[in-house]
Amino acid sequence: MPSDLLLLLPLLIPLYGALLCLMFWQKEKWQAAMAGLAQVAWLAGSAFLLQRVWVQDVVSTQIGNWPAPYGITLVADVFSALLLLAGAVIGLAVYLFSLQGLDVTRRRFGYYPLLLLLQMGVSGVCLTGDLFNLYVWFEVLLICCFALLSLGSTKGQLEGTLKYVTINFLASGLLLTGVGVVYSLFGSLNLAELAVLVRQPTHPNLPLLSMASIFFLVGFGVKSAIFPLFFWLPASYHTPPIAISAFIAGLITKVGIYTFIRLFTLIFVSDLGFLLPLLAILSGLTMLVGVIGAAAQTDFKKILSFHIISQIGYMLMGLAIYTPLAIAGSIFFIVHNILVKTNLFLISGVVAERYRTFSLKKLGDVYLEQPILALLFLVSALSLAGTPPLSGFWGKLMLAKAGLTAGNYILVATSLCVSLVTLFSMTKIWNEVFWKPKAQSLEKKLTRAPVNLFRLRQLYLPVILLLVFILFIGVCARPLVQLSERAANGLLHIENYTETVLTNNNTRK
Repeated sequence: MPSDLLLLLPLLIPLYGALLCLMFWQKEKWQAAMAGLAQVAWLAGSAFLLQRVWVQDVVSTQIGNWPAPYGITLVADVFSALLLLAGAVIGLAVYLFSLQGLDVTRRRFGYYPLLLLLQMGVSGVCLTGDLFNLYVWFEVLLICCFALLSLGSTKGQLEGTLKYVTINFLASGLLLTGVGVVYSLFGSLNLAELAVLVRQPTHPNLPLLSMASIFFLVGFGVKSAIFPLFFWLPASYHTPPIAISAFIAGLITKVGIYTFIRLFTLIFVSDLGFLLPLLAILSGLTMLVGVIGAAAQTDFKKILSFHIISQIGYMLMGLAIYTPLAIAGSIFFIVHNILVKTNLFLISGVVAERYRTFSLKKLGDVYLEQPILALLFLVSALSLAGTPPLSGFWGKLMLAKAGLTAGNYILVATSLCVSLVTLFSMTKIWNEVFWKPKAQSLEKKLTRAPVNLFRLRQLYLPVILLLVFILFIGVCARPLVQLSERAANGLLHIENYTETVLTNNNTRK
């Protein structure tokens, strides 16, 4: 298959899938069928793209045959293809969950096309080769998030969406300002050309690059929910149904971290002596604040929402250390967390489907009534906490080893302490939801509502699907470690990236 087509498929498949769903508006079964085909095709296209970049390292194309840096560039390397594949896996899982775990009204009136358009936005962010289109694709992604978070229009959803919209619009304004500043300094927005220009020590505007980097640091800091810009996330991610929050919580903040790593290894490299210590401080504080917030919660979804913040700190840690092993550890951790976090949200949805609540105080005895679900949660929770030999352990081991080698002892110690508190909060969920006896005063109230057991068991399928991937990258971690190391090497040695995009496209001299 031509590389041009492989780069276009992750954009065209969800777009055409969304259009087909709109053609069958109010016909839920037809929409579900179209969305299912699109999810499988997106997964296959992402897998083929990863195979191609493993062979060629970097593939690119120019939309409309306009030469770079003038035209719109699409480019993929191992890092972007890995994120796309992880997003496609959880997209299929969330789709399967929504068939039984989301009410018919939401499925009929916009859920499927919005989910597919959100996936198109994710693909655009991962594949774009210039700063302005990066901003545009982020706006596509965020508009879809706004619509999905408010789908159903309950009071809690609208309140959470309003907070999400307000802070992210401010962040988008900062990003657009940063894009303008970069263009005024270097006269280009093409990422490959910018990477070449900022590495010219005699460029007259190079000292001003740090000023531009602050706009991106704050803008993507908001979108990634790093300290102290995270407050919107726990206020909004727990409000929509699980079939919506699982995908957004599992992937969208990681797309922000992906962009962080991409830009701060490709463009903003002239003042690392200032940026890296700042990123190390932000990383440690993000870990601590997130895990402390999670430990203080008594709601299943709120605990998981705060853990998103904590885990973002680990992903930022690799960038702060800025060695090949550290960045490889961050990439491994991003893929691991996308899968595990989505699975934990889906498990919370299965529990709520049966017992009609997310409150830990109102739950109990789930281990006796649903032992398979309890086992699924236990494996996913231990993986999130980094218990060996599960997937979270390998990512944290790579980060800790890189930190010790680089002499970042305080940051490594912080990450290890946060892992222990993460284990505590996961144990808290286990004790309260699965292990403790249910209070007799609540038992009749919670089990009075009729439950379709066949429908409930169907919700296990996406959870088991994700657990298979989680176990694979834990027990057989070497393939993902190799992919992560290859991706990190490509980020730190940009020659192949810039040559692929520029040399073969008659770039200006």
